[in-house]
Amino acid sequence: MTIDADRAKVTVEEQITRIGSGMTPLGTTFSYFLVTPVAEEDLKQYLEDPIAALPPAICAELPKVGILLAPFLEKANGKNGDQISFEKPSDQRQIFASRLARRDGATLAFAIKDEEMAEYHYSFYNAIAALIAERSGGPAREKFYGLVREELAAEVHGEVDERSWRLKQSLVRRQPNARKETKLFHEYARQSFEDTLTLYLHGICCDIDVETGPRQMPSRYLRRRLELLSTLYPPPKGYTVLPEQAKKR
Repeated sequence: MTIDADRAKVTVEEQITRIGSGMTPLGTTFSYFLVTPVAEEDLKQYLEDPIAALPPAICAELPKVGILLAPFLEKANGKNGDQISFEKPSDQRQIFASRLARRDGATLAFAIKDEEMAEYHYSFYNAIAALIAERSGGPAREKFYGLVREELAAEVHGEVDERSWRLKQSLVRRQPNARKETKLFHEYARQSFEDTLTLYLHGICCDIDVETGPRQMPSRYLRRRLELLSTLYPPPKGYTVLPEQAKKR
């Protein structure tokens, strides 16, 4: 189902209200709505393939998730939330993903015009990882945080992505004992979990390369993180993320 493009901007929240119960179910956890028409063969790449690659343990932690595929998205301006647009926003205001949490679940909106499929998949898995990072607690979170504390004790350089890298730099610079339970530590550890989980989920679905650069952490430490996530959230049957997993198939 799609809507008519009236060329008027509408916030993601307003669009959800307009849709009501009109989303199309896609399994027990996900549903979707097409704000812009999508070819059937493309819909598989946008929805079916990335959802099929999600570990069952991830799906078990997720709330009900609605997905909006829109032409363009524009970041919030003042009190208004992120907006759906049928015309391309300025580069300064253009975004490719927006997330809205409600009591009855969450909605993920994605802009698909001018967006490569590989970038879309990254945005999709990053949005899923953010939902898990917000909800995840107990043993899973503590095991990952414990690994992060070991890295801090060993003064391991680098991170997985820009956001966690900046928070790590701030933590180490402002807090002499970086492993201490503080707001700074938890902000960094949560973002590190989100960024690493994004990489892990994206790697299950797609053949990706880890970017090299001055902020990239050494591969042996990154591997430890991915090994831990593969025990906490094993890939679905038929999928792998580490080379030795492929050999066992």
